[in-house]
Amino acid sequence: MGMDIAWQEWLGLMIRWLHVVAGIAWIGTSFYFIWLDQSLRQRQDLPEKVHGESWSIHGGGFYHAQKYLVAPERMPTELHWFKYEAYFTWISGFALLAVLYYWGAESFLMDPNRAALSPSAAILTSVGFLAGGWIAYDLLCRSVVGRNSGALIVAVFVLVVATGWGLTQVFNDRAAFLHVGAVIGTIMSANVFFVIIPNQKKVVADLQAGRDPETSLGLQASQRSLHNNYLTLPVVLLMVSFHYPVLFGGGAERGWVVIALILLIGGVVRHFFNSQHAGLTGRALLWQWPTAALLSVALIVFLSPARHHEDLAVSDDKALSIIIAHCASCHAAEPTDPAFQSSPAGLRLENLEQLRTHGVRVLAQAVTSQAMPLGNRTGMTAEERAELGSWIQKNR
Repeated sequence: MGMDIAWQEWLGLMIRWLHVVAGIAWIGTSFYFIWLDQSLRQRQDLPEKVHGESWSIHGGGFYHAQKYLVAPERMPTELHWFKYEAYFTWISGFALLAVLYYWGAESFLMDPNRAALSPSAAILTSVGFLAGGWIAYDLLCRSVVGRNSGALIVAVFVLVVATGWGLTQVFNDRAAFLHVGAVIGTIMSANVFFVIIPNQKKVVADLQAGRDPETSLGLQASQRSLHNNYLTLPVVLLMVSFHYPVLFGGGAERGWVVIALILLIGGVVRHFFNSQHAGLTGRALLWQWPTAALLSVALIVFLSPARHHEDLAVSDDKALSIIIAHCASCHAAEPTDPAFQSSPAGLRLENLEQLRTHGVRVLAQAVTSQAMPLGNRTGMTAEERAELGSWIQKNR
Protein backbone atom coordinates (compact mmCIF):
# COMPACT_ATOMS: atom_id res chain seq x y z
CA MET A 1 0.00 0.00 0.00
CA GLY A 2 1.63 3.22 -1.19
CA MET A 3 1.44 6.69 0.32
CA ASP A 4 1.06 10.05 -1.33
CA ILE A 5 3.34 12.26 0.80
CA ALA A 6 3.28 16.02 0.26
CA TRP A 7 7.06 16.33 0.56
CA GLN A 8 7.26 20.05 -0.24
CA GLU A 9 4.61 20.99 2.33
CA TRP A 10 6.14 18.81 5.06
CA LEU A 11 9.64 20.08 4.33
CA GLY A 12 8.39 23.66 4.38
CA LEU A 13 6.62 23.07 7.69
CA MET A 14 9.66 21.58 9.41
CA ILE A 15 12.02 24.26 8.15
CA ARG A 16 9.56 26.99 9.12
CA TRP A 17 9.37 25.52 12.64
CA LEU A 18 13.15 25.62 12.93
CA HIS A 19 13.20 29.15 11.51
CA VAL A 20 10.63 30.42 14.01
CA VAL A 21 12.36 28.79 16.99
CA ALA A 22 15.80 30.08 15.96
CA GLY A 23 14.37 33.53 15.26
CA ILE A 24 12.69 33.70 18.66
CA ALA A 25 15.97 32.72 20.33
CA TRP A 26 17.93 35.33 18.35
CA ILE A 27 15.44 38.15 18.84
CA GLY A 28 15.10 37.26 22.51
CA THR A 29 18.82 37.46 23.19
CA SER A 30 19.09 40.63 21.09
CA PHE A 31 16.32 42.36 23.01
CA TYR A 32 17.73 41.18 26.33
CA PHE A 33 21.27 42.42 25.69
CA ILE A 34 20.08 45.76 24.31
CA TRP A 35 17.99 46.14 27.47
CA LEU A 36 20.94 45.08 29.61
CA ASP A 37 23.26 47.52 27.86
CA GLN A 38 20.79 50.39 28.23
CA SER A 39 20.03 49.55 31.87
CA LEU A 40 23.64 49.72 33.05
CA ARG A 41 24.23 52.31 35.75
CA GLN A 42 27.56 53.66 37.02
CA ARG A 43 28.31 53.52 40.74
CA GLN A 44 31.17 54.95 42.75
CA ASP A 45 32.33 51.60 44.09
CA LEU A 46 32.52 49.73 40.79
CA PRO A 47 35.68 47.73 40.03
CA GLU A 48 38.24 49.24 37.67
CA LYS A 49 37.31 49.09 33.93
CA VAL A 50 33.68 48.26 34.74
CA HIS A 51 31.48 50.54 32.66
CA GLY A 52 28.29 49.93 34.63
CA GLU A 53 26.15 47.39 36.42
CA SER A 54 22.55 46.24 36.44
CA TRP A 55 20.49 44.39 39.02
CA SER A 56 17.41 42.39 38.06
CA ILE A 57 15.07 39.78 39.49
CA HIS A 58 13.49 36.84 37.70
CA GLY A 59 12.09 33.50 38.78
CA GLY A 60 12.64 34.25 42.44
CA GLY A 61 16.35 35.00 42.08
CA PHE A 62 18.48 38.16 41.93
CA TYR A 63 20.93 38.71 39.07
CA HIS A 64 23.89 41.08 39.10
CA ALA A 65 25.45 41.96 35.72
CA GLN A 66 28.53 44.13 35.14
CA LYS A 67 29.87 45.29 31.78
CA TYR A 68 33.54 45.85 30.97
CA LEU A 69 33.89 48.47 28.27
CA VAL A 70 36.82 46.61 26.69
CA ALA A 71 37.63 43.45 28.64
CA PRO A 72 38.38 42.26 32.20
CA GLU A 73 41.91 41.84 33.48
CA ARG A 74 41.77 38.08 32.97
CA MET A 75 39.54 35.68 31.14
CA PRO A 76 36.77 33.95 33.09
CA THR A 77 36.83 30.15 33.16
CA GLU A 78 33.52 30.01 31.31
CA LEU A 79 32.45 32.53 28.66
CA HIS A 80 29.07 32.32 26.93
CA TRP A 81 28.82 33.25 23.25
CA PHE A 82 25.62 34.12 21.40
CA LYS A 83 25.92 33.46 17.69
CA TYR A 84 24.30 30.22 16.61
CA GLU A 85 20.82 31.70 17.06
CA ALA A 86 21.61 34.19 14.30
CA TYR A 87 23.30 31.62 12.07
CA PHE A 88 20.48 29.09 12.23
CA THR A 89 17.87 31.80 11.72
CA TRP A 90 19.49 32.76 8.43
CA ILE A 91 20.27 29.21 7.31
CA SER A 92 16.71 28.02 7.99
CA GLY A 93 15.29 31.20 6.44
CA PHE A 94 17.25 30.74 3.23
CA ALA A 95 16.26 27.06 3.12
CA LEU A 96 12.62 28.08 3.53
CA LEU A 97 13.02 30.63 0.76
CA ALA A 98 14.39 27.92 -1.50
CA VAL A 99 11.68 25.38 -0.69
CA LEU A 100 8.74 27.77 -1.00
CA TYR A 101 9.87 30.40 -3.51
CA TYR A 102 12.63 28.83 -5.60
CA TRP A 103 11.01 25.40 -5.89
CA GLY A 104 7.77 27.00 -7.10
CA ALA A 105 9.29 30.11 -8.66
CA GLU A 106 6.69 30.44 -11.42
CA SER A 107 3.84 30.52 -8.88
CA PHE A 108 5.35 32.16 -5.81
CA LEU A 109 8.22 34.34 -7.01
CA MET A 110 7.69 35.61 -10.53
CA ASP A 111 5.24 38.06 -12.05
CA PRO A 112 5.36 38.09 -15.88
CA ASN A 113 3.56 41.44 -15.90
CA ARG A 114 6.51 43.06 -14.12
CA ALA A 115 9.58 41.30 -15.48
CA ALA A 116 9.96 38.61 -18.16
CA LEU A 117 12.31 36.35 -16.21
CA SER A 118 12.92 32.63 -16.47
CA PRO A 119 12.76 30.69 -13.17
CA SER A 120 16.55 30.42 -13.04
CA ALA A 121 16.96 34.15 -13.73
CA ALA A 122 14.43 34.99 -11.03
CA ILE A 123 16.29 32.82 -8.50
CA LEU A 124 19.63 34.43 -9.41
CA THR A 125 18.01 37.85 -9.03
CA SER A 126 16.80 36.87 -5.57
CA VAL A 127 20.26 35.71 -4.49
CA GLY A 128 21.78 38.85 -6.02
CA PHE A 129 19.56 41.09 -3.91
CA LEU A 130 20.46 39.18 -0.73
CA ALA A 131 24.20 39.40 -1.35
CA GLY A 132 24.11 42.90 -2.84
CA GLY A 133 22.11 44.28 0.08
CA TRP A 134 24.75 43.13 2.57
CA ILE A 135 27.67 44.37 0.46
CA ALA A 136 26.11 47.82 0.00
CA TYR A 137 25.27 48.09 3.70
CA ASP A 138 28.75 47.01 4.81
CA LEU A 139 30.41 49.49 2.46
CA LEU A 140 28.23 52.27 3.86
CA CYS A 141 29.23 51.38 7.43
CA ARG A 142 32.92 51.35 6.54
CA SER A 143 32.77 54.58 4.49
CA VAL A 144 32.94 58.19 5.64
CA VAL A 145 29.16 58.07 6.07
CA GLY A 146 29.60 55.40 8.75
CA ARG A 147 31.49 57.82 10.97
CA ASN A 148 28.32 59.85 11.52
CA SER A 149 25.53 57.90 13.21
CA GLY A 150 22.73 60.14 11.93
CA ALA A 151 23.96 60.13 8.34
CA LEU A 152 24.43 56.35 8.46
CA ILE A 153 20.87 55.79 9.70
CA VAL A 154 19.49 57.86 6.82
CA ALA A 155 21.72 56.05 4.32
CA VAL A 156 20.65 52.60 5.54
CA PHE A 157 16.99 53.69 5.43
CA VAL A 158 17.39 54.86 1.83
CA LEU A 159 19.22 51.63 0.94
CA VAL A 160 16.41 49.41 2.26
CA VAL A 161 13.67 51.50 0.63
CA ALA A 162 15.54 51.51 -2.69
CA THR A 163 15.92 47.73 -2.39
CA GLY A 164 12.18 47.49 -1.82
CA TRP A 165 11.48 49.54 -4.93
CA GLY A 166 13.77 47.34 -7.01
CA LEU A 167 12.21 44.11 -5.73
CA THR A 168 8.66 45.29 -6.46
CA GLN A 169 9.68 45.92 -10.06
CA VAL A 170 10.67 42.30 -10.72
CA PHE A 171 8.74 40.05 -8.29
CA ASN A 172 5.10 39.80 -7.28
CA ASP A 173 4.21 41.81 -4.18
CA ARG A 174 4.08 38.83 -1.84
CA ALA A 175 7.60 37.73 -2.83
CA ALA A 176 8.94 41.30 -3.00
CA PHE A 177 7.93 42.20 0.56
CA LEU A 178 9.25 38.92 1.92
CA HIS A 179 12.53 39.51 0.07
CA VAL A 180 12.92 42.93 1.65
CA GLY A 181 12.67 41.15 4.99
CA ALA A 182 15.16 38.54 3.76
CA VAL A 183 17.63 41.25 2.70
CA ILE A 184 17.36 42.89 6.14
CA GLY A 185 17.70 39.49 7.80
CA THR A 186 20.81 38.79 5.73
CA ILE A 187 22.31 42.12 6.80
CA MET A 188 21.56 41.37 10.44
CA SER A 189 22.99 37.84 10.44
CA ALA A 190 26.00 38.93 8.37
CA ASN A 191 26.66 41.62 10.98
CA VAL A 192 26.95 38.85 13.53
CA PHE A 193 29.05 36.53 11.34
CA PHE A 194 31.42 39.04 9.72
CA VAL A 195 31.74 41.80 12.32
CA ILE A 196 30.35 41.20 15.81
CA ILE A 197 31.72 37.71 16.52
CA PRO A 198 35.12 38.23 14.75
CA ASN A 199 35.65 41.46 16.70
CA GLN A 200 34.81 39.72 19.95
CA LYS A 201 37.24 36.92 19.11
CA LYS A 202 39.99 39.48 18.48
CA VAL A 203 39.33 41.05 21.87
CA VAL A 204 39.52 37.65 23.58
CA ALA A 205 42.72 36.76 21.69
CA ASP A 206 44.37 40.05 22.68
CA LEU A 207 43.37 39.51 26.28
CA GLN A 208 44.78 35.99 26.34
CA ALA A 209 48.02 37.25 24.79
CA GLY A 210 48.38 40.00 27.35
CA ARG A 211 47.72 42.80 24.85
CA ASP A 212 45.31 45.69 25.35
CA PRO A 213 42.31 45.13 23.03
CA GLU A 214 41.42 47.91 20.63
CA THR A 215 38.45 49.94 21.82
CA SER A 216 37.33 50.42 18.19
CA LEU A 217 36.54 46.71 17.87
CA GLY A 218 33.94 46.87 20.60
CA LEU A 219 32.49 50.13 19.29
CA GLN A 220 32.13 48.70 15.79
CA ALA A 221 30.42 45.57 17.09
CA SER A 222 28.15 47.71 19.27
CA GLN A 223 27.16 49.84 16.26
CA ARG A 224 26.19 46.79 14.20
CA SER A 225 24.33 45.28 17.15
CA LEU A 226 22.32 48.47 17.57
CA HIS A 227 21.43 48.44 13.87
CA ASN A 228 20.20 44.87 14.26
CA ASN A 229 18.09 45.97 17.20
CA TYR A 230 16.34 48.76 15.29
CA LEU A 231 15.76 46.56 12.24
CA THR A 232 14.15 43.72 14.21
CA LEU A 233 10.55 44.98 14.35
CA PRO A 234 10.37 45.90 10.63
CA VAL A 235 11.91 42.58 9.58
CA VAL A 236 9.39 40.59 11.62
CA LEU A 237 6.43 42.31 9.95
CA LEU A 238 7.94 42.03 6.47
CA MET A 239 8.62 38.32 6.94
CA VAL A 240 5.00 37.61 7.91
CA SER A 241 3.55 40.06 5.37
CA PHE A 242 2.57 37.24 3.00
CA HIS A 243 -0.28 36.49 5.45
CA TYR A 244 -1.62 40.05 5.05
CA PRO A 245 -2.27 41.00 1.41
CA VAL A 246 -3.74 44.30 2.62
CA LEU A 247 -0.10 45.49 2.72
CA PHE A 248 0.33 44.97 -1.03
CA GLY A 249 -2.07 47.70 -2.16
CA GLY A 250 0.79 49.97 -3.22
CA GLY A 251 1.78 47.63 -6.05
CA ALA A 252 4.88 48.18 -8.14
CA GLU A 253 4.37 51.94 -8.21
CA ARG A 254 3.96 52.67 -4.50
CA GLY A 255 5.04 49.55 -2.65
CA TRP A 256 8.25 51.29 -1.61
CA VAL A 257 6.18 53.83 0.37
CA VAL A 258 4.64 51.00 2.40
CA ILE A 259 8.09 49.58 3.10
CA ALA A 260 9.35 53.02 4.17
CA LEU A 261 6.42 53.45 6.59
CA ILE A 262 7.01 49.98 8.08
CA LEU A 263 10.67 50.87 8.68
CA LEU A 264 9.72 54.14 10.36
CA ILE A 265 6.99 52.67 12.56
CA GLY A 266 9.16 49.78 13.73
CA GLY A 267 12.14 52.06 14.33
CA VAL A 268 10.13 54.58 16.35
CA VAL A 269 8.60 51.89 18.56
CA ARG A 270 12.00 50.30 19.14
CA HIS A 271 13.41 53.72 20.04
CA PHE A 272 10.78 54.09 22.76
CA PHE A 273 11.86 50.87 24.46
CA ASN A 274 15.55 51.66 24.09
CA SER A 275 15.00 55.08 25.64
CA GLN A 276 12.94 53.61 28.46
CA HIS A 277 15.59 50.99 29.18
CA ALA A 278 18.20 53.74 29.34
CA GLY A 279 16.26 55.35 32.18
CA LEU A 280 14.92 58.34 30.23
CA THR A 281 11.65 59.84 31.44
CA GLY A 282 9.27 62.72 30.69
CA ARG A 283 9.39 64.30 27.25
CA ALA A 284 11.94 61.79 26.01
CA LEU A 285 9.20 59.14 26.11
CA LEU A 286 6.20 61.20 25.01
CA TRP A 287 6.62 61.38 21.25
CA GLN A 288 7.28 57.80 20.07
CA TRP A 289 3.87 56.17 20.47
CA PRO A 290 1.87 59.14 19.08
CA THR A 291 4.28 59.26 16.12
CA ALA A 292 3.97 55.51 15.54
CA ALA A 293 0.18 55.77 15.76
CA LEU A 294 0.05 58.63 13.23
CA LEU A 295 2.34 56.75 10.86
CA SER A 296 0.15 53.64 11.23
CA VAL A 297 -2.97 55.66 10.39
CA ALA A 298 -1.14 57.10 7.39
CA LEU A 299 -0.28 53.54 6.28
CA ILE A 300 -3.89 52.39 6.64
CA VAL A 301 -5.26 55.40 4.74
CA PHE A 302 -2.60 55.05 2.05
CA LEU A 303 -3.59 51.42 1.47
CA SER A 304 -7.36 51.93 1.62
CA PRO A 305 -8.59 52.94 -1.85
CA ALA A 306 -12.04 54.41 -2.33
CA ARG A 307 -14.76 51.98 -3.35
CA HIS A 308 -15.54 52.15 -7.03
CA HIS A 309 -16.85 48.70 -8.01
CA GLU A 310 -20.37 48.71 -6.57
CA ASP A 311 -22.16 50.16 -9.60
CA LEU A 312 -21.00 47.53 -12.11
CA ALA A 313 -23.70 45.12 -13.28
CA VAL A 314 -22.20 41.66 -12.89
CA SER A 315 -24.25 38.49 -13.28
CA ASP A 316 -23.83 35.33 -11.25
CA ASP A 317 -22.63 33.50 -14.34
CA LYS A 318 -19.98 36.14 -14.99
CA ALA A 319 -18.70 36.00 -11.38
CA LEU A 320 -18.61 32.21 -11.53
CA SER A 321 -16.70 32.23 -14.81
CA ILE A 322 -14.08 34.55 -13.29
CA ILE A 323 -13.35 32.35 -10.26
CA ILE A 324 -13.38 29.18 -12.37
CA ALA A 325 -10.85 30.75 -14.76
CA HIS A 326 -8.57 32.31 -12.16
CA CYS A 327 -9.13 30.69 -8.75
CA ALA A 328 -10.40 27.13 -9.03
CA SER A 329 -7.19 25.65 -10.43
CA CYS A 330 -5.65 26.05 -6.95
CA HIS A 331 -8.65 26.47 -4.65
CA ALA A 332 -10.38 23.19 -5.35
CA ALA A 333 -10.95 19.82 -3.73
CA GLU A 334 -8.42 18.45 -6.21
CA PRO A 335 -6.22 21.31 -7.50
CA THR A 336 -5.07 21.09 -11.11
CA ASP A 337 -2.18 23.50 -10.50
CA PRO A 338 0.96 21.36 -10.00
CA ALA A 339 2.20 23.71 -7.27
CA PHE A 340 -0.48 22.48 -4.86
CA GLN A 341 -1.55 19.06 -3.69
CA SER A 342 -4.36 20.46 -1.56
CA SER A 343 -6.36 23.68 -1.57
CA PRO A 344 -4.23 26.53 -0.10
CA ALA A 345 -5.41 27.51 3.39
CA GLY A 346 -8.28 25.04 2.94
CA LEU A 347 -10.07 27.65 0.83
CA ARG A 348 -12.20 26.27 -2.03
CA LEU A 349 -13.68 28.45 -4.78
CA GLU A 350 -15.57 26.19 -7.14
CA ASN A 351 -19.09 27.62 -6.87
CA LEU A 352 -20.95 30.81 -5.97
CA GLU A 353 -21.86 29.64 -2.48
CA GLN A 354 -18.17 29.24 -1.65
CA LEU A 355 -17.48 32.67 -3.16
CA ARG A 356 -20.17 34.22 -0.94
CA THR A 357 -18.75 32.48 2.13
CA HIS A 358 -15.18 33.61 1.48
CA GLY A 359 -16.01 36.88 -0.27
CA VAL A 360 -14.15 39.13 2.17
CA ARG A 361 -10.92 37.12 1.78
CA VAL A 362 -11.25 37.01 -2.01
CA LEU A 363 -11.88 40.77 -2.09
CA ALA A 364 -8.69 41.40 -0.10
CA GLN A 365 -6.55 38.94 -2.05
CA ALA A 366 -7.74 39.28 -5.64
CA VAL A 367 -9.25 42.77 -5.86
CA THR A 368 -7.84 45.21 -3.28
CA SER A 369 -4.25 43.94 -3.07
CA GLN A 370 -4.20 41.96 -6.36
CA ALA A 371 -1.94 39.43 -4.61
CA MET A 372 -3.88 36.59 -6.22
CA PRO A 373 -3.70 34.68 -8.49
CA LEU A 374 -0.09 33.92 -7.56
CA GLY A 375 2.13 35.75 -10.01
CA ASN A 376 -1.04 36.40 -12.00
CA ARG A 377 -0.22 33.29 -14.01
CA THR A 378 -3.79 33.09 -15.30
CA GLY A 379 -3.67 36.68 -16.61
CA MET A 380 -6.54 38.11 -14.55
CA THR A 381 -7.35 41.54 -15.97
CA ALA A 382 -8.15 44.76 -14.14
CA GLU A 383 -11.67 44.61 -15.59
CA GLU A 384 -12.21 41.12 -14.19
CA ARG A 385 -10.97 42.21 -10.76
CA ALA A 386 -13.38 45.17 -10.82
CA GLU A 387 -16.28 42.90 -11.83
CA LEU A 388 -15.44 40.33 -9.17
CA GLY A 389 -15.17 43.07 -6.55
CA SER A 390 -18.53 44.52 -7.55
CA TRP A 391 -20.25 41.13 -7.34
CA ILE A 392 -18.74 40.40 -3.90
CA GLN A 393 -19.77 43.82 -2.56
CA LYS A 394 -23.37 43.23 -3.61
CA ASN A 395 -23.64 39.61 -2.50
CA ARG A 396 -21.72 39.25 0.73
